[in-house]
Amino acid sequence: MISVLAGVSLARLQAAFPGWRVVRAVPNTPCLVRAGITGLAWGEQLSDGQRHCVRELFGRVGQVLELPEPQLDGLLALASSGPALMAVVIEALADGGVAAGLPRALAQQLALAMTGGTVALLEQKGLHPGQLKDMVSSPAGTTITALRQLERGAVRSALIEAVLAAAERSRALG
Repeated sequence: MISVLAGVSLARLQAAFPGWRVVRAVPNTPCLVRAGITGLAWGEQLSDGQRHCVRELFGRVGQVLELPEPQLDGLLALASSGPALMAVVIEALADGGVAAGLPRALAQQLALAMTGGTVALLEQKGLHPGQLKDMVSSPAGTTITALRQLERGAVRSALIEAVLAAAERSRALG
């Protein structure tokens, strides 16, 4: 049995389905476009062949990570709740573009292209996000001024707290 129920532990699944071999899977919505990530935790007595089949199944829709079960709540909070958090960030950036005088469609196009390009740059160059931030921030420039506003609004802290709250909620669901 492959469970995608948030927070429901392997022990609880095995107690509910005695004699079954169980797997916890935590996929995210980008799986819909084969760009997802799925965390897997294995129950007891799965054969190598069964593990291979599960990896193959989820590998068709993105990356697969095998994790110790306690890490699945963190993965769920970041990778599964994260797309909604990023959607809010992208929407807010596009709203900022509109406030700066851009037409809505162009602002959204730019926010999406910038987000995708930033992810590609970080991945392809192997940069830490802080390195990229520093590359773009010139003294007394537009970017450092914008970053200062984010710090005033405690955006970093709000995002950290959002991930922690989602992880706690996942644990509570179990």
